[in-house]
Amino acid sequence: MRRREFIASAVGAAAGIGCGSEPGPPEETGQAARLTVDFHQHTNYSGRSDDELVAHQRKMGADLTVLLPAGSRYGLAAEAYGNDSVVALAERFPTEFVWFANELPDIEQTRPVLERYLGLGAKGIGEQKFPVACDSEAMQLVYSIARDYQVPVLIHFQHEAYNTGIERFQAVLEKFPTVDFIGHAQTWWGNIDAKHDQAVMYPKTPVTPGGITDRLLSDYPNMYGDLSAGSGLNSMLRDEEHARGFLERHQDRLLWASDCNDTIGEGQDCIGAKGLASLRRLAPDDAALRKILGGNATRLLKLS
Repeated sequence: MRRREFIASAVGAAAGIGCGSEPGPPEETGQAARLTVDFHQHTNYSGRSDDELVAHQRKMGADLTVLLPAGSRYGLAAEAYGNDSVVALAERFPTEFVWFANELPDIEQTRPVLERYLGLGAKGIGEQKFPVACDSEAMQLVYSIARDYQVPVLIHFQHEAYNTGIERFQAVLEKFPTVDFIGHAQTWWGNIDAKHDQAVMYPKTPVTPGGITDRLLSDYPNMYGDLSAGSGLNSMLRDEEHARGFLERHQDRLLWASDCNDTIGEGQDCIGAKGLASLRRLAPDDAALRKILGGNATRLLKLS
């Protein structure tokens, strides 16, 4: 079976995308767990066209990509486009893209917008990257919608900027035990280190295990980590010995993703490709690598 036919078969069998079918038997849906899933990309990222994004993802080797839209008033600090743009691209390439819904958490339109796009088929909510506290009333509204629709929420944690107060996020996980949360960005990945200085966005020092992120991934089965962007890559390369152990113990909670805005899709100048190569080098074994590259994602997206 050619690669494109395999992707169509795997995604279609697992999720009924584009065909309105029920999930297939285990021998068919098992194909979905072998997909390479990029869990973090944006339309119009720094002005990149849809066709350039499609070419980029194919060059990287992503079988399936999760498109994360911006909210109605901000472009996620990346000029990213909103909900309608990700729906349109996924409709053009239904075997290569799925999409999340997004909206600012603290406006009157939050619930109706999120519920509209979840009703249209969004697989989750995010990327939530807005200037609120992670445990605020506004964010708890988002979490309650995710709970009601049984979808994950992807959160950008950045000290003194977006979803502040990561040290209190444990209480959120306990209040919403049926919601799957996906942590991302500088403050999320900096806190793999028990000695992390919250003001430092890209720390380079060796890691002392037991930081907030490490503990949340260990203690809460509804907590996942998105390994994308420079922050995810830095979390592996700053201390490779620590990274090997981290990838091993959290292999069921980590997701490969790119979140890069280039048009190259390969080599050292593409963060997504560089992260993929780093994972292949540092993962403890093929089984763990397969989980991080796609198995965990297909479970979260209910593709298998």
